Amino acid sequence: MDFRVILKNLPEVRSPTEKKLSFNVKLKWTLIVLIAFFVMSNISLYGLSNNALERFEYLAVIMGTSFGSIISLGIGPIVMASIILQLLVGSQILEIDTSTVEGKKFFSGLQKLLVFFFIIFEAVIYVYMQGLQPVPGFAGILIFQLILGGLVIVFMNELSEKWGFGSGVSLFIAAGVSWRLVSASFSFLDTEGRFHAAGAVVSLVYHLINSGEPGAGQGVMLALAAILATVILFLIVVWAQSLKIEIPLSYDRLRGYSMKWPLQFFYASVIPVILTAALISNIQLFGGLLQNWLGHPTFLGNIVNGVPVSGFLFWVGSTNIPERIIQGNWEWVLIGQTLGHIIFYMFFAALFSVFWVKTSGMDAAAQANNILKSGLQIPGFRKDKRILESILARYVMPLTIMGGMAIGLLAALADVLGALVGGTALLLGIMIIFQFYQNIAQQHAMDMNPALKKMMGA
Repeated sequence: MDFRVILKNLPEVRSPTEKKLSFNVKLKWTLIVLIAFFVMSNISLYGLSNNALERFEYLAVIMGTSFGSIISLGIGPIVMASIILQLLVGSQILEIDTSTVEGKKFFSGLQKLLVFFFIIFEAVIYVYMQGLQPVPGFAGILIFQLILGGLVIVFMNELSEKWGFGSGVSLFIAAGVSWRLVSASFSFLDTEGRFHAAGAVVSLVYHLINSGEPGAGQGVMLALAAILATVILFLIVVWAQSLKIEIPLSYDRLRGYSMKWPLQFFYASVIPVILTAALISNIQLFGGLLQNWLGHPTFLGNIVNGVPVSGFLFWVGSTNIPERIIQGNWEWVLIGQTLGHIIFYMFFAALFSVFWVKTSGMDAAAQANNILKSGLQIPGFRKDKRILESILARYVMPLTIMGGMAIGLLAALADVLGALVGGTALLLGIMIIFQFYQNIAQQHAMDMNPALKKMMGA
């Protein structure tokens, strides 16, 4: 049987028959997927003896998971498949023309097949490398549950993409970030139900009220530093999201009517930093599993309580600098670690930005096609695709690289500044929620204004 036939017949969520779904339909399916995600994250694995991945809980939010639950694999297989395929296609080791319909279908099918492989691979690795240690005799049952949960995440992601407001991967990350942000801000109970000022806001109020107690001043400074870092990051991201270049266009059939075609500064959106964060998270998770399995550290580094203290993972990792300074635990080696963390994020965010733009139909040629199909042209130039493409090429690739480096830098600095729930996770959450808001607002406007809907071609 032809390999392409296999790819075309992989199981998938049926696409809607309507050209554009209504706001209410999209909202309904988005909420269904979101509720299902939270329900499944609270279903514990049957036959689990020891959850060694608990110490990596801070990575769970980036991987859209809850370790020890049926969805312990999270978005890991989806992201890893995307990373590998983009590297292969972007470097032209694997030649797939994603500008054609057939090429896009082949790319999507190959990616899904790779996702299925990583679901099985990661499920086996988690169990046999004792990350999720089963009760004796329950290894097969545990692996089956992990594979089942991984498949559900894949189809929930596809359901959200086709019937909801956007990517399920983004939705799962945003949901995890939002939940943990509320917990990190306002949590006031420990596991036994007793009062414990764990949340930053609760801790700030508690230490201000009990300012005479030993360590109260340090407690106030630590809580205030985390809150300020979060607020500052939020304001910077919202401002950066508004940066864009606008290409003036006019309708060839409507004299005097013009519009502007926006090219965002973060041209590849939040995808590059999702892939970069997931890459380092998976390496760290694998390093921890390998160390746990071998019984000694590897070249990846020595991982203690889920945190690398030496090796490669230490030098690309991050440390909460304000917290260290406030607590008086400053070490000059942290400057080298911070530089390594920033360089790693900037390089891979820029790299994934370029590959994403090339494989997702966002390059200058694809944008030129979209503009011409909309009946638009640049005033003062002939309606020629080559001319339009050459003008767009001046902006698309520079924006792709600069935007990728900027978002990588922003994510790395957010980690170092010690924002609540982790800087990268918070950055992702803010950007994803902002994009969901834009999608929802646009959909609502089109439903409320039939003329706008017709003009947008919906």
